[in-house]
Formats: sequence, structure tokens, C-alpha cells
Amino acid sequence: MGDTALVLGGGGLTGIGWEIGLLHGLARAGADPTGADLVVGTSAGSIVGAQLTSGALSLDELYERQLVDPRGESVASMGPAMMARYAWGVVRSRDAQAYGVRMGKMASAVRAVPGEDRREVIAQRLLSQDWPEGRRLVVTAVDALTGELTPFDRDSGVGLVDAVSASCAVPGVWPPITIGDRRYIDGGVHSSANAALAAGYAKVLIIAPVAMGGGPVSTPRTQAAKLAAAGSKVVLITPTREARRTFGRNVLDPARRAPAARAGLAQAAAHAEEVRGLWQG
Repeated sequence: MGDTALVLGGGGLTGIGWEIGLLHGLARAGADPTGADLVVGTSAGSIVGAQLTSGALSLDELYERQLVDPRGESVASMGPAMMARYAWGVVRSRDAQAYGVRMGKMASAVRAVPGEDRREVIAQRLLSQDWPEGRRLVVTAVDALTGELTPFDRDSGVGLVDAVSASCAVPGVWPPITIGDRRYIDGGVHSSANAALAAGYAKVLIIAPVAMGGGPVSTPRTQAAKLAAAGSKVVLITPTREARRTFGRNVLDPARRAPAARAGLAQAAAHAEEVRGLWQG
């Protein structure tokens, strides 16, 4: 086990843009956390984590990719009605695992694009289809049948594209991803950040595009507090009100990715000193 952990939460295409913009801004300010010993990625964060640990592109290049004209990209919908269904599921579930089971049923009942088509989309977004060597990347998903959180890494026997596809399988939008004899849905169903997987690391930076939770779904702030209580030094960064406005009503709209990236870049200056102190302290 190493010393530093970077936790990247879920949040759709706007979450990808905002996270990369924020990381780019932190690096420019001399507070680059991307060399962490452990990188935990959930949903959008799994894509960012896989891109970072691939070493294929610099943060400058990753940021520029967020600003590319999105014409030609498909637009999925995750609007107020879908969020209301999620909220109702939270209210009716006794714990995170029961909520995962409920969301797994919802995901399986909705007609969506074939899983193989979704895998191809994810493969195109990744810069490498191989797990990184020398650093630990953990990608989270939820078992659609049992509701259990399932962390994948290079030792899990699951390919990186499959793991990231499962982590990004938003219930009601994308189909569950079949791996072996199991089906998996978005890791954000268990928690938008799953920061508990960084337990035992001395320094933990949590970047969470979605700060919400409630009921059985633990918030990033709650998880950060538990890590701190166990002895870790923790910094949690969530979007400002101004950044959230750039996300719009549909976080899966590619047209909102560039504004979100610019918002992340702008927000970075407010956190650079704190992150530099965490990483270098």
C-alpha cells in the first residue's frame, strides 16, 4: 500500500469535463495530485482515472479533448424525471445494497443499446485498454442482482474496458454489463465517490462532481469524515454553485462538457494551496 490516494467520483459527461478541468488547474498551480499511489474511479471518475493512469496524454492534452466540438456525439437523457426515480428508490431502500438491487431491476427492465455497443463507446474514450502497471487503479461497479459494491483492478481478472463499461452503466440509461456470469451497473449507485476504498492511505484527495447522497447512499462528505476519523488527512472538493450551473439539467449532454471543464479549471485556484499542503505535507 502506498501513501497517497486520489478518488474520482461519478457525474456524467459534465463530471468528466469538470474533473479534468480541475486537475488541469491544480497541476498548473503546482498541486498536481495525479501521481497518487491509488486511484479510485467511479462512473465518470473511472474514465478519468483510466485516462490519467494510462500515461498516454498529458493533462494539457486531456483538457483540450474536453473542449472539442461535440457534434455527432449521441445525447442520452438523465433529467429531473430520472432523478426522481432514483430519489424514490433511495426512500424505499433500507441500505445501499438494497438500493443496488432496486436499481439493478430498473436497469434490466429498460430497453437500451446492446452492451457490446456500449463497450465500444467506452473503448473509444479510453486511451489504453490495459490496466496500468506500477500504480493501482480501482474501478467500481455494483452487482445488478445482489446490489453489492464490486471493485475491479488489474488482479480481478476483468478487462479494463469491461470494468469501466460496468462502472458507467447508469441504470435506466445504459444496459447492465455482463462480465462472466454476472451483470453490473454503475458504481455510483453505491456511492457517488466510493471513497471508503481509500481506507488506510495517509493522504486522500476526493474530487466528487456529485456531492449528494442521503438515506442508504453515503455522501462523499460522510465518507471523507470517516477517513479523517481513522487517521487519514483528507481534502474533499465538490463543484461550486457556479460550476453546477454549467452542468445544466442533463449531465449526459456532450454539449455541457466544455463549459464544465472550464468551470473546473476556474475552480482549481481556490483549492491549489490546500491540495499542495496535503500532498507535500
